[in-house]
Amino acid sequence: MTIAPHHSLWEEYCAETGRSGPSPSSDQFGDTPELADELLALVFKGQKQATCELKIWFDSRGHKLPEIGDQWIITDGFGTEQCIVETTQVDLCSVREVDEAFAWDEGEGDRSLGFWKDAHDAYYTRQAARDGFAYSDEMTCVCERFILVWPPRISA
Repeated sequence: MTIAPHHSLWEEYCAETGRSGPSPSSDQFGDTPELADELLALVFKGQKQATCELKIWFDSRGHKLPEIGDQWIITDGFGTEQCIVETTQVDLCSVREVDEAFAWDEGEGDRSLGFWKDAHDAYYTRQAARDGFAYSDEMTCVCERFILVWPPRISA
């Protein structure tokens, strides 16, 4: 019996699309395996088309801010590669300035701005406690919209 070699999601994407280059970075949504899986499911449903992170997260880790055209791999709560998305828009604003349209595009909960603010205030407060900074809704956040590019299907 021959065992087929393991191919990463990026290798599959490149083979099917003719794209080449090094694999982009990968990350999960949220800060727990359960939340990562829940938010990933929303991407596959086509409901989650945006994400938001505090700018301090990028600065403290030495990561560049996302740019239009960047691609990245989303993993599930176990760190397994699940899909590739491409950044279509990046805006910087304070957490307080996030609007209803962005909350809707993030696709979480009832998609309202109220839900978005409650969920993100809680998430950013947990992040601040872990990373040793004081959270305020005056902090700059990076609002990123994206499209699902691989796999080329959306499942329910």
